[in-house]
Amino acid sequence: MEQDEQRRHSSSFGAAAAAYAEHRPDYAQDAVRWALEAAPGPRVLDLGAGTGKLTATLRAVGADVTAVEPDPAMLAELRRALPDVRALSGSAEAIPLPDASVDAVLAGNAMHWFDMAVAGPEIARVLAPGGVLAGLWNVLDDEVDWVAGLAEVSGSAVVGPRDTPASWRVETARTHLPRNGAPARFDAPEQATFRHGQQRTADSLTATLATRAGLLVMPATQRQATLDRIRAFLASRPETAHGEFTLPMRTCVLRVRRR
Repeated sequence: MEQDEQRRHSSSFGAAAAAYAEHRPDYAQDAVRWALEAAPGPRVLDLGAGTGKLTATLRAVGADVTAVEPDPAMLAELRRALPDVRALSGSAEAIPLPDASVDAVLAGNAMHWFDMAVAGPEIARVLAPGGVLAGLWNVLDDEVDWVAGLAEVSGSAVVGPRDTPASWRVETARTHLPRNGAPARFDAPEQATFRHGQQRTADSLTATLATRAGLLVMPATQRQATLDRIRAFLASRPETAHGEFTLPMRTCVLRVRRR
Protein backbone atom coordinates (compact mmCIF):
# COMPACT_ATOMS: atom_id res chain seq x y z
CA MET A 1 0.00 0.00 0.00
CA GLU A 2 1.37 3.42 -0.99
CA GLN A 3 2.05 5.90 1.81
CA ASP A 4 -0.79 8.28 0.86
CA GLU A 5 -3.22 5.36 0.59
CA GLN A 6 -2.08 4.02 3.95
CA ARG A 7 -2.58 7.43 5.53
CA ARG A 8 -6.11 7.60 4.09
CA HIS A 9 -6.96 4.15 5.49
CA SER A 10 -5.44 4.81 8.92
CA SER A 11 -7.32 8.10 9.34
CA SER A 12 -10.69 6.66 8.30
CA PHE A 13 -11.77 5.26 11.67
CA GLY A 14 -12.74 8.49 13.42
CA ALA A 15 -15.88 8.90 11.33
CA ALA A 16 -17.02 5.46 12.56
CA ALA A 17 -15.79 5.79 16.16
CA ALA A 18 -19.14 4.99 17.81
CA ALA A 19 -19.69 1.93 15.58
CA TYR A 20 -16.11 0.82 16.20
CA ALA A 21 -16.67 1.03 19.96
CA GLU A 22 -19.93 -0.91 19.71
CA HIS A 23 -18.93 -3.67 17.29
CA ARG A 24 -15.18 -4.33 17.33
CA PRO A 25 -14.10 -7.30 19.50
CA ASP A 26 -11.92 -7.27 22.58
CA TYR A 27 -8.67 -9.31 22.73
CA ALA A 28 -8.07 -12.79 24.10
CA GLN A 29 -6.69 -12.47 27.64
CA ASP A 30 -4.26 -15.35 27.06
CA ALA A 31 -2.77 -13.43 24.14
CA VAL A 32 -2.34 -10.29 26.24
CA ARG A 33 -0.72 -12.25 29.06
CA TRP A 34 1.71 -13.85 26.59
CA ALA A 35 2.56 -10.44 25.15
CA LEU A 36 3.38 -9.14 28.64
CA GLU A 37 5.09 -12.16 30.21
CA ALA A 38 8.58 -10.96 29.25
CA ALA A 39 8.01 -7.35 30.35
CA PRO A 40 10.12 -6.17 33.31
CA GLY A 41 7.17 -4.53 35.10
CA PRO A 42 3.44 -3.72 35.00
CA ARG A 43 3.49 -0.30 33.29
CA VAL A 44 1.92 -0.67 29.85
CA LEU A 45 1.31 1.82 27.04
CA ASP A 46 -1.60 0.98 24.73
CA LEU A 47 -0.41 2.80 21.60
CA GLY A 48 -2.95 3.67 18.92
CA ALA A 49 -5.55 2.66 21.49
CA GLY A 50 -8.61 3.53 19.41
CA THR A 51 -11.79 3.25 21.45
CA GLY A 52 -10.09 1.20 24.17
CA LYS A 53 -10.74 -2.41 23.17
CA LEU A 54 -7.21 -3.53 24.10
CA THR A 55 -7.06 -1.04 26.97
CA ALA A 56 -9.99 -2.78 28.65
CA THR A 57 -8.36 -6.20 28.30
CA LEU A 58 -5.11 -4.83 29.74
CA ARG A 59 -7.06 -3.52 32.73
CA ALA A 60 -8.71 -6.93 33.13
CA VAL A 61 -5.34 -8.72 33.38
CA GLY A 62 -4.04 -6.25 35.98
CA ALA A 63 -1.78 -3.98 33.93
CA ASP A 64 -1.08 -0.37 34.92
CA VAL A 65 -2.16 1.04 31.56
CA THR A 66 -1.85 4.39 29.82
CA ALA A 67 -3.63 4.84 26.48
CA VAL A 68 -2.43 7.07 23.63
CA GLU A 69 -4.59 7.72 20.56
CA PRO A 70 -4.29 10.35 17.79
CA ASP A 71 -7.91 10.55 16.59
CA PRO A 72 -10.11 12.85 18.73
CA ALA A 73 -13.34 10.93 18.08
CA MET A 74 -11.76 7.58 18.94
CA LEU A 75 -10.14 9.07 22.04
CA ALA A 76 -13.49 10.51 23.17
CA GLU A 77 -15.07 7.04 22.93
CA LEU A 78 -12.19 5.56 24.96
CA ARG A 79 -12.55 8.18 27.67
CA ARG A 80 -16.32 7.63 27.79
CA ALA A 81 -15.95 3.84 28.12
CA LEU A 82 -12.96 3.88 30.50
CA PRO A 83 -13.06 7.13 32.46
CA ASP A 84 -10.55 5.92 35.06
CA VAL A 85 -7.80 5.21 32.50
CA ARG A 86 -5.15 7.79 31.78
CA ALA A 87 -5.83 8.54 28.10
CA LEU A 88 -3.68 11.01 26.15
CA SER A 89 -3.69 12.50 22.68
CA GLY A 90 -0.61 11.41 20.76
CA SER A 91 0.72 9.03 18.15
CA ALA A 92 3.33 6.32 17.70
CA GLU A 93 5.55 8.91 16.06
CA ALA A 94 5.14 11.44 18.91
CA ILE A 95 4.46 9.70 22.23
CA PRO A 96 3.60 12.14 25.07
CA LEU A 97 5.47 10.17 27.78
CA PRO A 98 8.92 10.51 29.40
CA ASP A 99 11.92 8.33 28.63
CA ALA A 100 11.91 4.79 30.08
CA SER A 101 8.45 5.33 31.59
CA VAL A 102 6.76 2.05 30.56
CA ASP A 103 7.70 -1.63 30.65
CA ALA A 104 5.69 -2.66 27.59
CA VAL A 105 4.12 -1.03 24.55
CA LEU A 106 1.16 -2.87 23.04
CA ALA A 107 -0.76 -2.00 19.90
CA GLY A 108 -4.10 -3.59 19.05
CA ASN A 109 -4.80 -3.80 15.30
CA ALA A 110 -2.70 -0.64 14.93
CA MET A 111 0.99 -1.45 14.57
CA HIS A 112 0.82 -1.84 10.79
CA TRP A 113 -0.18 1.84 10.56
CA PHE A 114 2.96 3.06 12.37
CA ASP A 115 5.85 4.68 10.50
CA MET A 116 8.48 2.59 12.24
CA ALA A 117 11.35 4.73 10.94
CA VAL A 118 10.03 7.39 13.35
CA ALA A 119 7.91 5.30 15.72
CA GLY A 120 10.62 2.71 16.38
CA PRO A 121 12.98 5.18 18.09
CA GLU A 122 10.04 6.78 19.92
CA ILE A 123 8.82 3.44 21.25
CA ALA A 124 12.37 2.48 22.26
CA ARG A 125 12.71 5.85 24.03
CA VAL A 126 9.68 5.34 26.30
CA LEU A 127 10.48 1.68 27.05
CA ALA A 128 12.47 0.76 30.14
CA PRO A 129 15.57 -1.44 29.61
CA GLY A 130 14.43 -4.90 28.61
CA GLY A 131 10.99 -3.57 27.70
CA VAL A 132 8.65 -5.29 25.26
CA LEU A 133 6.83 -4.14 22.14
CA ALA A 134 3.92 -6.30 21.00
CA GLY A 135 1.40 -5.95 18.20
CA LEU A 136 -1.91 -7.80 18.51
CA TRP A 137 -4.32 -8.51 15.70
CA ASN A 138 -7.78 -10.05 15.88
CA VAL A 139 -8.16 -12.19 12.75
CA LEU A 140 -10.86 -14.44 11.32
CA ASP A 141 -10.26 -18.16 11.79
CA ASP A 142 -10.60 -19.28 8.18
CA GLU A 143 -9.87 -22.88 9.13
CA VAL A 144 -13.63 -22.90 9.81
CA ASP A 145 -15.45 -23.51 6.52
CA TRP A 146 -18.10 -20.81 6.74
CA VAL A 147 -15.54 -18.21 7.88
CA ALA A 148 -13.39 -19.01 4.83
CA GLY A 149 -16.49 -18.47 2.71
CA LEU A 150 -17.16 -15.16 4.41
CA ALA A 151 -13.61 -14.00 3.71
CA GLU A 152 -13.99 -14.90 0.03
CA VAL A 153 -17.35 -13.18 -0.33
CA SER A 154 -16.19 -10.06 1.52
CA GLY A 155 -13.19 -9.51 -0.74
CA SER A 156 -9.62 -8.47 -0.02
CA ALA A 157 -10.54 -4.86 0.83
CA VAL A 158 -12.51 -6.18 3.82
CA VAL A 159 -10.60 -9.35 4.78
CA GLY A 160 -7.03 -8.68 3.76
CA PRO A 161 -3.78 -10.64 4.12
CA ARG A 162 -3.37 -9.67 7.81
CA ASP A 163 -6.87 -10.88 8.61
CA THR A 164 -6.48 -14.68 8.56
CA PRO A 165 -3.98 -16.68 10.65
CA ALA A 166 -1.64 -18.23 8.05
CA SER A 167 -1.15 -15.08 5.98
CA TRP A 168 -0.93 -12.95 9.15
CA ARG A 169 2.38 -14.62 10.07
CA VAL A 170 4.00 -13.58 6.80
CA GLU A 171 2.43 -10.13 6.60
CA THR A 172 3.42 -9.03 10.11
CA ALA A 173 6.84 -10.68 10.50
CA ARG A 174 8.64 -7.41 9.71
CA THR A 175 6.09 -4.95 11.13
CA HIS A 176 8.50 -3.87 13.88
CA LEU A 177 11.20 -2.88 11.35
CA PRO A 178 11.66 0.53 9.70
CA ARG A 179 10.69 0.47 6.03
CA ASN A 180 13.64 2.73 5.13
CA GLY A 181 16.25 0.15 6.13
CA ALA A 182 17.35 2.02 9.26
CA PRO A 183 18.73 -0.11 12.10
CA ALA A 184 16.13 -2.01 14.10
CA ARG A 185 15.60 -1.00 17.72
CA PHE A 186 14.31 -4.45 18.68
CA ASP A 187 15.43 -8.08 18.76
CA ALA A 188 14.07 -10.85 16.55
CA PRO A 189 10.28 -11.30 16.71
CA GLU A 190 8.27 -14.10 18.26
CA GLN A 191 4.77 -14.86 16.99
CA ALA A 192 1.91 -16.75 18.62
CA THR A 193 -1.82 -17.20 18.06
CA PHE A 194 -4.62 -17.72 20.59
CA ARG A 195 -8.19 -18.86 20.06
CA HIS A 196 -10.81 -16.17 20.50
CA GLY A 197 -14.42 -15.53 19.58
CA GLN A 198 -17.10 -12.88 19.51
CA GLN A 199 -20.85 -13.27 19.96
CA ARG A 200 -22.51 -11.88 16.85
CA THR A 201 -25.69 -11.94 14.82
CA ALA A 202 -25.75 -11.59 11.04
CA ASP A 203 -26.59 -7.90 11.45
CA SER A 204 -23.92 -7.17 14.07
CA LEU A 205 -21.23 -9.09 12.15
CA THR A 206 -22.05 -7.06 9.06
CA ALA A 207 -21.80 -3.92 11.20
CA THR A 208 -18.42 -5.11 12.53
CA LEU A 209 -17.02 -5.62 9.03
CA ALA A 210 -18.38 -2.20 8.06
CA THR A 211 -15.87 -0.61 10.48
CA ARG A 212 -12.86 -1.95 8.53
CA ALA A 213 -10.72 0.61 6.77
CA GLY A 214 -11.13 -0.95 3.34
CA LEU A 215 -14.90 -0.48 3.56
CA LEU A 216 -14.75 2.93 5.19
CA VAL A 217 -12.79 4.40 2.26
CA MET A 218 -14.86 2.71 -0.49
CA PRO A 219 -17.15 4.76 -2.72
CA ALA A 220 -20.68 4.60 -1.31
CA THR A 221 -22.18 2.43 -4.07
CA GLN A 222 -19.35 -0.12 -3.90
CA ARG A 223 -19.54 -0.15 -0.11
CA GLN A 224 -23.28 -0.83 -0.17
CA ALA A 225 -22.87 -3.61 -2.73
CA THR A 226 -20.19 -5.26 -0.58
CA LEU A 227 -22.34 -5.08 2.56
CA ASP A 228 -25.33 -6.48 0.66
CA ARG A 229 -23.18 -9.38 -0.54
CA ILE A 230 -22.04 -10.10 3.03
CA ARG A 231 -25.61 -9.99 4.34
CA ALA A 232 -26.78 -12.39 1.64
CA PHE A 233 -23.99 -14.84 2.44
CA LEU A 234 -24.73 -14.80 6.18
CA ALA A 235 -28.44 -15.31 5.48
CA SER A 236 -27.58 -18.35 3.34
CA ARG A 237 -25.53 -20.19 5.98
CA PRO A 238 -27.18 -22.31 8.69
CA GLU A 239 -24.43 -21.28 11.15
CA THR A 240 -25.29 -17.57 10.87
CA ALA A 241 -28.81 -17.20 9.50
CA HIS A 242 -30.73 -17.36 12.78
CA GLY A 243 -29.96 -15.58 16.04
CA GLU A 244 -26.62 -15.38 17.84
CA PHE A 245 -23.51 -17.36 16.98
CA THR A 246 -19.84 -17.27 17.92
CA LEU A 247 -17.55 -15.82 15.27
CA PRO A 248 -14.40 -18.00 15.35
CA MET A 249 -11.32 -15.80 15.65
CA ARG A 250 -7.70 -15.81 16.72
CA THR A 251 -5.82 -13.10 18.56
CA CYS A 252 -2.38 -13.13 16.95
CA VAL A 253 0.65 -11.56 18.62
CA LEU A 254 4.05 -10.39 17.42
CA ARG A 255 6.40 -9.71 20.34
CA VAL A 256 9.89 -8.15 20.35
CA ARG A 257 12.22 -6.94 23.09
CA ARG A 258 13.94 -3.56 23.12
CA ARG A 259 17.67 -3.76 22.42
